[in-house]
Amino acid sequence: MLNTLLIAIATVTFFFTSDLAFTQTAAAYPFWAQQTAPETPREPTGRIVCANCHLAAKPTEVEVPQSVLPDTVFKAVVKIPYDTSVQQVGADGSKVGLNVGAVLMLPEGFKIAPEDRISEELKEEVGDVYFQPYKDGQDNVVIVGPIPGEQYQEIVFPVLSPNPATDKNIHFGKYSVHVGGNRGRGQVYPTGDKSNNNAFTASAAGTITKIAKEQDDTGAVKYVVSIKTESGNVVTDDVPAGPELIVSEGQTVQTGDALTNNPNVGGFGQIDAEIVLQDPSRVGWLIAFICLVMLAQVMLVLKKKQVEKVQAAEMNF
Repeated sequence: MLNTLLIAIATVTFFFTSDLAFTQTAAAYPFWAQQTAPETPREPTGRIVCANCHLAAKPTEVEVPQSVLPDTVFKAVVKIPYDTSVQQVGADGSKVGLNVGAVLMLPEGFKIAPEDRISEELKEEVGDVYFQPYKDGQDNVVIVGPIPGEQYQEIVFPVLSPNPATDKNIHFGKYSVHVGGNRGRGQVYPTGDKSNNNAFTASAAGTITKIAKEQDDTGAVKYVVSIKTESGNVVTDDVPAGPELIVSEGQTVQTGDALTNNPNVGGFGQIDAEIVLQDPSRVGWLIAFICLVMLAQVMLVLKKKQVEKVQAAEMNF
């Protein structure tokens, strides 16, 4: 009993200590969107909140069926293209590969299909992607990521359509689908602080008198740029590890001039689509109507041929 208690204490201690000692790369987009917009990722203007932190615009595509039948499984494919040869700056300033993430806002009643409803072929397309509801009890809004971008430039969502026969709140008709796709780190944290994935600028006009290297709280090397203004005051600007300096000592700068390059190679994009929840009986009636029209056309042709034969017989007579 004592040994079990000691093991449990050691496990808990290691868990919390490791969180402080090591960088938690999973604590990134799109989970941070839940902190800035806990109710819904889509603002009243239609913009998805990921754009608040990921300022660069990049393309995102989505493929969904034009229409689906009730209680059926279909796939929604979100495409997040980017150049896989590029690398971004990590939180510690090192060069790392890009991760991707996505937000899929389905209509009410639609949700990620349970595993027993997904075919083996579709499971292979989905891979090891983990789907998380954006909010408890809101199964129609799903987030994914961060996951390696080199493997998942196309994210396949297995979706189960609702059945109006069992849920009276669901109706047949056309619905909107909203998608957001992101690649790379953001330029702003949810707290409003800038990340090192930015171009840093001079906060004052003057002459750069000194560029010093220092260590920040995490042990990473940062630059401290000292700018002497015309009034004789010295203003310092901190440049974290990651961006590359493009200025040197003795150089004159103006307020807002770039001190570094822009290291950001990622960005965010969103797109809307439409999907129709189709009534099977309407499809059946449509097929019946088409068959009836075809039959009427055939009968009309046969009747015309019969009339022509009668007219020909009368003329011969």
